[in-house]
Amino acid sequence: MKNNYESPLSSRYASKEMQYIFSPDKKFSTWRRLWVALARAEMELGLPVTQEQVDELEAHAGPECIDYDAAAKYEKELRHDVMAHIHAYGDQCPKAMPIIHLGATSCYVGDNTDIILMKEALELVRDELVRVIANLARFARQYEALPTLGYTHFQAAQLTTVGKRATLWLNELLMDLHEVEYRISDLKLLGSKGTTGTQASFLELFEGDHEKCRQLEQKIATEMGFDAVVPVSGQTYSRKVDTYVVNTLAGIAQSCSKSATDLRLLAHMKEIEEPFESKQIGSSAMPYKRNPMRCERICALSRYVLSDVMNPAITASSQWFERTLDDSANKRLSVPEAFLAVDACLLIYQNITSGLVVHEKVIEKHIMEELPFMASENIMMDAVKRGGNRQELHERIRQHSLAAGHNVKDLGLENNLIDLIAADPMFGMTKEELSAHLEPSNYIGRCPEQVEEFLQECVQPVLEQYASALTGEQVELSV
Repeated sequence: MKNNYESPLSSRYASKEMQYIFSPDKKFSTWRRLWVALARAEMELGLPVTQEQVDELEAHAGPECIDYDAAAKYEKELRHDVMAHIHAYGDQCPKAMPIIHLGATSCYVGDNTDIILMKEALELVRDELVRVIANLARFARQYEALPTLGYTHFQAAQLTTVGKRATLWLNELLMDLHEVEYRISDLKLLGSKGTTGTQASFLELFEGDHEKCRQLEQKIATEMGFDAVVPVSGQTYSRKVDTYVVNTLAGIAQSCSKSATDLRLLAHMKEIEEPFESKQIGSSAMPYKRNPMRCERICALSRYVLSDVMNPAITASSQWFERTLDDSANKRLSVPEAFLAVDACLLIYQNITSGLVVHEKVIEKHIMEELPFMASENIMMDAVKRGGNRQELHERIRQHSLAAGHNVKDLGLENNLIDLIAADPMFGMTKEELSAHLEPSNYIGRCPEQVEEFLQECVQPVLEQYASALTGEQVELSV
C-alpha cells in the first residue's frame, strides 16, 4: 500500500542522478564536508583544532554515516535542523564535538550546500543538453537536403528542409548551453561570513587578524572546488542567485517546449512522429491513435518550470535587511523541483530525438499540394523570356491561382494550377515544361549549406569539448 504523497518528478520523470543531487544523503553529507573544511582551515590557521579532530570528522562525513533517527529526535527537541545535525554528528565524533561549526552560523552549511548542489545540478543539465544537441545534429545532417514546407503563421510558406528546421531547435539549445556554462562559472560560495555577513565571530577567533579571516574563506572554497566566495553578503548569499539559476532553467524549458510543440504539429500532419513502441497504446478508447505523448509531457513539465520562475524572483525581492527566513520553505521546493522538471524534459527530449520517424512521402505530398503556387513566379519569368508581358502574365496567374484555390479549398480537389496555366495560350508552355518548375530541391535555397556550416562551425566544437558527456546508452523512459 502506498498511502503517502510522492512527487511525480521523483516517481515518474526525473533521473536518479538528479534526484540524488537533491537527496537528504547528498545534502547532509555536504554539510559534513563543509564542517570538515571549516575545521581543517581553522586548524591550519592556528586555532585550537587538532588533526585528530579533523580526522574523526572526516571519517564520519559520508552519507552512510548519517543517523537520521538521531537527527530527527534532536530536531523535534531543538526545533533547529542545523543544530540537530551538529548533535547527531557530534555523537559520532565525540573528540571533535567541541569544535564542530566553530564560529559559523547555520547558513554556512545551508547556503554553501545550496550553491554546491546547484553547481552539480547545472553540470548534469549541461551534459544532458549536449546529448540532445548530439542527437539533433545527427538528425539535421541526415535530413539537411530533404525539402519540406516552411510555415509562417502556420500557413504554407517557402520551402525549407527537415534538417534546416532541426537547426532552429539546435540553435536555441546552444544558447541555453552558453547560459548554463556562464552560470556554472559565475557561481561562488557564500564562504564563512557569520550571522550578518561581517565575519565578526571569525575576527574574534583570530584575535583581530583580518588576513586570516580572508584566508579561511579561500581555504574552504578551494577544498569545496570553488575559486571564490561572494565579496559581500548578509547572513545569506543574495537570493538573486536562485533567480538567475531558475531563469536559466526556464530558458531550457522554453526551448524544449517550442521544439516539442513543433513536433506535435508535425505529428498532426503525419510528417514526423516521436518514437512509438510496438505495444504502446495511444488511447484507451480509440485503438488507432498515436498521440505525441512524450512531446506533450515536455510541454507540460516546461510549463511548470516557466511558472516556477516567479518563486525565487518574489523571494529575492522580499528579503529583509541581512536575513529573513521566509525564503527557506519556498527554496526547498522551487529550486530543486525546477531542476528535476528540466532534467525530465531533457531526458524525454533525448529519447525523442534518438528515434524520430520521418514520413518522406507525406512530406512530399504536402509540398506538391502547395508547390504550384510557389512556382508561379518562376513560371511567369520563364514565360516573359519567351516574349510574354510580365504584367499581363501576373494578372493571369493571379486569376488561375484563385481558381485553383477554389478547387482545393471549396471542392476538396487537387491543386490544378499547372493544368490551368498549360491550357492558357498566353503562356505558350506545355505541361511538361511547366512541371519542370516543380522540383522541390530548386526552392530550398542554401538549406543544405547552412546546415553543414552551422554543424561544423557551431555544433562540432561543443561536441568535441564535451565528448565525455556523449558516452553511455540512449535514454529509455520508464513511463
